[in-house]
Amino acid sequence: MSESRSHISAKKIAKQIRQGDRNALSRAITLVESTKTDHQELAYTILDSCLQTGHQSLRIGITGPPGSGKSTFIEALGLEILNNPDNKIAILTIDPSSKSSGGSILGDKARMEKLSGRKEVFIRPSPSSGYLGGTSPKTHEAILLCEAAGYNIIIVETVGVGQSEILVASMVDYILLLMLPGSGDELQGIKRGIMEIADDIAITKSDEASQKSVLHSQAACESALKLLPKKYTVWKPHTTLTSAVTGEGIDKIWNNILKFSQILRENGIFEETRKKQLHQLFREQVDLQLKQMFHNHPQTKSFLAKVTAAVEEKSISPFTGAKKLVEKVIRPPR
Repeated sequence: MSESRSHISAKKIAKQIRQGDRNALSRAITLVESTKTDHQELAYTILDSCLQTGHQSLRIGITGPPGSGKSTFIEALGLEILNNPDNKIAILTIDPSSKSSGGSILGDKARMEKLSGRKEVFIRPSPSSGYLGGTSPKTHEAILLCEAAGYNIIIVETVGVGQSEILVASMVDYILLLMLPGSGDELQGIKRGIMEIADDIAITKSDEASQKSVLHSQAACESALKLLPKKYTVWKPHTTLTSAVTGEGIDKIWNNILKFSQILRENGIFEETRKKQLHQLFREQVDLQLKQMFHNHPQTKSFLAKVTAAVEEKSISPFTGAKKLVEKVIRPPR
């Protein structure tokens, strides 16, 4: 595709996205996720055209250990959010990737039957592609595209829970940690980082466990939160008992999210956090593109085999080899 045709195509797709065309939105996210150079260039042009839409949104991250019922909880929360007819929801679900095909191996659309049939809801499963951040490596870009399409509530469901899950904090406004009843004694196994970034905790499936077990888990989570440094001085995380089946606590969670957003906006924290997230995304993109350009550079390709052989033969160390290879492409200032 020529540069002029590519530019026209990007402008057309961006216009369709801003008009709320779901097919164009899906196509743009596919381009963003692609590793092909021409697809990436087209995706960046589309993103540039979509940035100035001025749509206000609230980004919600949902994380929790396997079995905590993230998809079921999201469907219940989504239905609660849609009680306000002005809301449109985009749900970005991150599935573990098949190691053989790289594709997504789960099906969140199938698990969110009630939401998937709603015209106000866009659900996009994406493979994690082996990425260790609990999200897809292109989740932030997908969020920006969904916002341009007019979705004012963006929900990001992570793969699971662990130390790397804290990367979701770099792209959402609010993080809800889901915990199962009886998990109070397992808090030691939950990485401290995820507890520190949680803005609220929901004890899920509270209808399936004994009241004693549920209350014990709630008390354990509240005690753990008291021991951790505050994420925001203006907000104290809540621990709420919930059930996606009976609806218990779902409205309370949504009200907490709205209150959280209001307080952070009033204190100037919301917008400042968004700026920091864009700055972090920019730095990550600089690192990514430098790495891609370096490995695609003719000097790298011609010199790599020679340096690799020298390292393997132990004639030079890996550190010296790396330095020589980089300096072959990037001349250090004199």
